[in-house]
Amino acid sequence: MSTHQGSYPIATMGRLQGVSPSAYYAWQKRPISKRMQEDVLLCERIKTIHLASRGTYGAPRIHAELKATGVKVGHNRVARLMSEAGLEGVSRRRRRSITRRDPDAQPAPDLVRRDFTASKPDQLWVADIKYIATWAGFLYLAVVLDAFSRRVVGWAMMSHLRAELVLQALNMAIWQRRPGKVVHHSDRGGQYTSIAFGKRCRETGIRPSMGSTGEPYDNAMCESFFATLECELLERRTFKTREEAERAVFEFIEGWYNPHRRHSALQYDSPFGYERRHSHLREVMPQKNGSKADAVVSAFMEGKLKR
Repeated sequence: MSTHQGSYPIATMGRLQGVSPSAYYAWQKRPISKRMQEDVLLCERIKTIHLASRGTYGAPRIHAELKATGVKVGHNRVARLMSEAGLEGVSRRRRRSITRRDPDAQPAPDLVRRDFTASKPDQLWVADIKYIATWAGFLYLAVVLDAFSRRVVGWAMMSHLRAELVLQALNMAIWQRRPGKVVHHSDRGGQYTSIAFGKRCRETGIRPSMGSTGEPYDNAMCESFFATLECELLERRTFKTREEAERAVFEFIEGWYNPHRRHSALQYDSPFGYERRHSHLREVMPQKNGSKADAVVSAFMEGKLKR
């Protein structure tokens, strides 16, 4: 009624809604309740978080962000306030694989078999390629993710799909992490079955693992990352040049996804935050009884033990 009182008489609107004018004016003079005042302040914080997430966070991640800053509020209340403010997150969709198998190449065995669990960093890496459309033609993105923290530890972008694309992403991951005998899992695309890629794995002690080409469940973790990239960046932008797309993807990975984006699989922590938490736990746990310490750290990281 307040919204439309400039266009229609209060008495007329009240009669249609079964509200007397006296009741309406009495309601207007009533002071705002404490709950409503808190909702106004909370809604402003929700809007700030939603804006900082580039408009991508839904109620679960905004609730986690509020909780991390010491705000005690229920998930349903966050969802209600978001709905009232017209705020919503973005949803992901499946993509089609662009890698093609080389029929003459011998693929590595599947060492993962759709089990992407890892108890510590640099046990399992997953890798894949995605194309990004620009007005100047396609840009191809190769990534290497750590299965433990979902962190993008290596990436490369080029205008072609030759083996050097995945080699550059692998080399970045090696340079950043200095891994031991990590398993590197990908599909059976020709880039990953190439002689150059196999040689680099042997030189660094990396154990290659390959699922089926074009089967999303065999590399579900990378599929999940690319779905996030698609709905949170690529579907919301148009790129005139490859250079413009490169800058946007770089900023998304290194400026948002790795350091800040919260993941439900990480108890709504970010990849950087999850790895910092794991590193801190390893430092404070006693060095003796290593296997017992590992079990406690794993249980904590999985959310089975409270902080």
